[in-house]
Amino acid sequence: MHFSEEELIEVGISAHEVLREAKAAGVWVFGGGVDYGVQGSVVDADGTVTDVPYPARKDRIGGMSIINVATRDEALRWAAKFAVGCRVPQLVREFLDDPES
Repeated sequence: MHFSEEELIEVGISAHEVLREAKAAGVWVFGGGVDYGVQGSVVDADGTVTDVPYPARKDRIGGMSIINVATRDEALRWAAKFAVGCRVPQLVREFLDDPES
């Protein structure tokens, strides 16, 4: 989805309102945007680095939010809040716990 400059300001305000709500609820872990102006890189197991452009897509990921909640249902409720705030659909993925991290 493409937003005008004015719409981007409004989206930023509403998205940050949800972010502050998540922080106040104690579920916020981390979040940030994706810079599509910077080329990505793939680093293989042998250390080989290959620069790759981001694919030209209409449905780019604009950023990510990592929250820590007890259930999938709770994650889906937060995703719905972020979808409203960001005005775009949200993809929900579960991180597996790594006891070494």
